[in-house]
Amino acid sequence: MDHIDGGADRIVGADLSGADLRQVDLSGASFREARLNGVRMRGVELAGADIDGYIAGLRINGVEVQPLVEAELNRRHPERALLQDRTVAGLRAAQAAYERMWERTYERVAAMPPGTVDVSVDEEWSFAQTLRHLVLCTDGWLRWGAQGRRGDVFWPAGMPHSQFAADAPGMIGTDPDATPSYAEVLEVRRERVREVRDFLAGLTPEEAGSAAEPPPWMDQSEPFTVGQCVWVVLDEEWEHHQFATRDLDLIEAGAAASA
Repeated sequence: MDHIDGGADRIVGADLSGADLRQVDLSGASFREARLNGVRMRGVELAGADIDGYIAGLRINGVEVQPLVEAELNRRHPERALLQDRTVAGLRAAQAAYERMWERTYERVAAMPPGTVDVSVDEEWSFAQTLRHLVLCTDGWLRWGAQGRRGDVFWPAGMPHSQFAADAPGMIGTDPDATPSYAEVLEVRRERVREVRDFLAGLTPEEAGSAAEPPPWMDQSEPFTVGQCVWVVLDEEWEHHQFATRDLDLIEAGAAASA
């Protein structure tokens, strides 16, 4: 165990792999960036839980959950299913759909009270920070990966994932503590979206299948293609739009309750 903050209330950086927990009460516990791979639970109570993350191979009462979740998400959000087509045509269709999706969300945010873009819900990124992260994703996976650029790649105010935020300044030259205005963030974000759109417009199937080097924070031994790099950008677009709209809903609900 690395350390415990605030008594037993906060456990940070602990290695509990292989732990045997019996007759413990974890009601109301919060797990962030926690590895739960291979966890076995028997005779547990799990009511009112809320899980966001990568889920594969999860069985509840003998039922494989992932296919059910995938089918329901695609039913609720038909544009999500566009990610299943990894051809160049499929990537173009997904990019166009997600660009429209985000533009609608920008309009929604513009109609909300001033300062909404900087509100953090439950310690998650604010809306502005989410856009900064998507810029970083595009810089890493499109500029560095798909395009093979090495100079002037990363926007200094790009928001790295918290798992490597401490290493980001030396690794890619970004500053997580930067405070760009929302107008600047939105301008850079839209510029990156145009770059993805323009890149896809000229991409051929042969080029999409060619080898690409993943961003510096990825395992460099894992092979990637140009098409896969662009797919990651679009997958990030989808996932973070879900997180952002979830939090905007909560912000609006809180404002309505206060009113």
